[in-house]
Amino acid sequence: MGTRLGDLVERFGGQLVGDPNLEVQGIAPLDSAGASHISFLSNSKLRALAAQSGAAALIVAPLDDQTVAATYEGARIVTTNPYAYFARVAQYFADLDAIVPAPGIHPSAVVHESAQVDPSAHVGPNAVIEAGAIVGAGVVIGAGCFVGRDAEIGAGTELFANVTFHAGCKIGKRGILHSGAVIGTDGFGFARENGVYIKIPQTGRVLMGDDVDIGANTTVDRGALADTVIEDGVKLDNQIQIGHNCHIGANTAMAGCVGVAGSARIGKNCTFGGAAMVLGHLEIADNVHISSGTMVSRSVLEPGQYTGFYPMAKNAEWEKSAAIVRNLNTMREKMRTLEKQIKQLTEATEQK
Repeated sequence: MGTRLGDLVERFGGQLVGDPNLEVQGIAPLDSAGASHISFLSNSKLRALAAQSGAAALIVAPLDDQTVAATYEGARIVTTNPYAYFARVAQYFADLDAIVPAPGIHPSAVVHESAQVDPSAHVGPNAVIEAGAIVGAGVVIGAGCFVGRDAEIGAGTELFANVTFHAGCKIGKRGILHSGAVIGTDGFGFARENGVYIKIPQTGRVLMGDDVDIGANTTVDRGALADTVIEDGVKLDNQIQIGHNCHIGANTAMAGCVGVAGSARIGKNCTFGGAAMVLGHLEIADNVHISSGTMVSRSVLEPGQYTGFYPMAKNAEWEKSAAIVRNLNTMREKMRTLEKQIKQLTEATEQK
């Protein structure tokens, strides 16, 4: 199904340079786009590639437009944020081809009589919805999902197959929970006495806002007494662990395999690279950006980029560097001794 460039600009804005009646049928990368595609340039280093692209149209920033236009003959949509524009156009094309699940409850699903399921919602095969749960308008509950008692799923939210959403937990509107996500499992809470661990009941909930995305096999623990809170617009990638009683601020994003220990409080608009780790009970301010593989072992109270890993090297070089690091304390003491000796010699010389 083709879409006019004029319709895209009318819907998403931007300045069109070219024929508004030109139709495109999809979006593709610069190097593989053909005459039926629209592509985008979000990295100025790829100007040369964009200028030679076979795409029917390009989404470009004002800074890149003049350079690209010198050799590129297709239409252009000029906008201040080509990457965000690309995301919206990609969503638009995806929606055109999307197969929307039909409203209704599959015969094999088990829905408690006290659960409230909106007539426009879809409940897939072998799903289970327990007593008191509320499933909002347009919600999609995929095959094999579990929604616990008194849980709430906001309008337009989708649970892909085999998501577990435990008792009392809530998510707002337009959320996405990918397969294998587990929301509201017990936090890791134990007291130790005489060498034995005594379990602490985890009686809090997980409360998630609107437009929250949870990746495949990501787990968010319920609070011990208070709630674990995930604010609006948070994006969690695959295989992330969020401990009990954590609070994650709006529009914070975490890449795969991040681990956040219990009771950490993370601000708004933060980013965490893959495999970053956050120790428990720490506070991280708004607009903090943590590099991949970084261990956050203390609170971060000022915005900025933080990195805490040693660069990769050949193994032999790394072992030499590690040996030096292990001996730094001894080397420091030797330097202090030498400094004292030099000072004594200098003073002795000045007295003569």
